Amino acid sequence: MRVLIIGLGSMGRRRARLLQKYSHSLQITGIDVQTERRKQAEKELGINTAESIDEALRNIKADMAFVSTPPLSHASVIRECLKKNLHVFTEINLSTIGYDDNLRLAEKKGKVLFLSSTFLYRKEIQYMKTAVRTCGCPLVYMYHAGQYLPDWHPWERYQSFFAGKKETNGCREFMAIEFPWIFDVFGEVKSVYSQRSRCSTLDISFPDTYQIMFEHESGHKGMLAFDIVSRKAVRNFEVSGENLYLAWDGTPEGLFQYDLDKKKEVQLLLYESVSKRSDYNASIIEDAYYSEIISFLDAVKGKGKAQYSFEKDKRILELIDKIEETRE
Repeated sequence: MRVLIIGLGSMGRRRARLLQKYSHSLQITGIDVQTERRKQAEKELGINTAESIDEALRNIKADMAFVSTPPLSHASVIRECLKKNLHVFTEINLSTIGYDDNLRLAEKKGKVLFLSSTFLYRKEIQYMKTAVRTCGCPLVYMYHAGQYLPDWHPWERYQSFFAGKKETNGCREFMAIEFPWIFDVFGEVKSVYSQRSRCSTLDISFPDTYQIMFEHESGHKGMLAFDIVSRKAVRNFEVSGENLYLAWDGTPEGLFQYDLDKKKEVQLLLYESVSKRSDYNASIIEDAYYSEIISFLDAVKGKGKAQYSFEKDKRILELIDKIEETRE
């Protein structure tokens, strides 16, 4: 198979690295308008690079593309790839621009259009889903996820990074990353209450803190807090009810369940081993990124389908739009 990686930032290089892990026989071409990023990818990964999709396709007849460019560029890049008869894997979009048109085009071309939702592939999430669905009682959960915006990409100005821009801001990204697994575990949302505020001196034009309350159709209820001001990168989750207590700190070693008979917390180790890099936060492991790549490749081969879809994402992004419209 021949693959294009469009966008050679940290995520694009991760996708290329994991594709090489999947099979060294894959022909990978990286695409980026920035010369330095192309040189970095060539040195780190040993792949060929090009400045544009057209340039790459003059040298390789590609089968698929991974879109790892900034979110607001995704719609046009996806459309270009579909027009060129490529299956497409895309990172989270943060905007519904082009969704309907690209879905129709993918169907017309008979191509897979696959949307990343990495947490759905985490074993901790899969365990929690089973536990919640079988506990037989109403549950309440609390979840805080936060990280200081300048620490997200310390090698560049946060105002230049997409998470520092109002349309694709960091709090919006947190919601777009976390809501899919929250809804998968606890069910669709029946009602929502939220408030937002500014708690920092960051040079931004959007709120840096959100508090959200969900009531799910299942009867479960949740309180969530997302922020881009926490100096320590955190994911702290607790869910409790008469028959279940779980706590998770976002790391593969950090899932605990309270044993009702023994009256003590038990650590749940769901991985024999994990693949992680020292330059990323402890909650970021390569395994789930690798699993969703395999899911995409299986879908291309006609062996399965994605756990997440553009249709589901459209509903979630529309909900995030409403939450962002809440008055401060």
